[in-house]
Amino acid sequence: MFTAQNWKDYEVIDCSGGEKLERWGDYLLVRPDPQVIWDTPRENPGWRRRNGHYHRSAKGGGEWEFFDLPQQWDISYELSCGKRRLTFHLKPFSFKHTGLFPEQAANWDWFSEKIRSAGRPVKVLNLFAYTGGATLAAAAAGAAVTHVDASKGMVGWAKENAKASGLENVSIRWLVDDCQKFVERELRRGNRYDAVIMDPPSYGRGPKGEIWKIEDAIHPLVRLCAQLLSDDPLFFLINSYTTGLQPAVLAYLLGTELRSFGGQFDAQEVGLPVTESGLVLPCGAAGRWESC
Repeated sequence: MFTAQNWKDYEVIDCSGGEKLERWGDYLLVRPDPQVIWDTPRENPGWRRRNGHYHRSAKGGGEWEFFDLPQQWDISYELSCGKRRLTFHLKPFSFKHTGLFPEQAANWDWFSEKIRSAGRPVKVLNLFAYTGGATLAAAAAGAAVTHVDASKGMVGWAKENAKASGLENVSIRWLVDDCQKFVERELRRGNRYDAVIMDPPSYGRGPKGEIWKIEDAIHPLVRLCAQLLSDDPLFFLINSYTTGLQPAVLAYLLGTELRSFGGQFDAQEVGLPVTESGLVLPCGAAGRWESC
């Protein structure tokens, strides 16, 4: 399992009864998690001292209940590569999210080290780039990054995170666009990238109503992105939070389209350590290809 175990400002304290107790900096949140199917005694006092609690509705969705939680606060993460500190603005918003997926730090450390060690300029394409965690990690390691997301609000949030991290003046191109159409245009333009990162949603819509359904769209997009790779590519990363896309499926997708580049493939669950139990909570999957 790819485990994000270097956090100082974030912690999964405990898990029980379909929920997890998390520390985000100075604040404690309780949020639902479908992986937590066990029900153990909630002995940690944090369960009662929570600052925010997202309650899942039986009809779908849910709502936040707040106990002394600010509208926005910050946490930071120090990359293992070069000891560069990234800062993220957090706020509770729709469907239990806070604007950051902390388990992705396992991937940030992996590819930032590859970028730093490459010894050459590296161009990275980050698709479905959300609030910019991967973008900032790649840029902090020295890459020129193209950040693409269909949501204007998410791209704006990512820019704020870049400024908070001292990365507002590095080489990041911010684009609000449909990821599939952007890749198609880049191919026609003849642009190439040394690395691709993608974190596709299970379902979504582009800025002009374009429908994205991962089961139908992911393989064609990986095929197109493989054509965008330079003659000396560095890595390719796919993240998935979709139940049907297990690590073996991600490995097969990458192997089908990137085998001609040689290199090596790895695909595993992505997880976060749980303080109380010592276990690792699964939080999706990641498929990695890297040059040798």
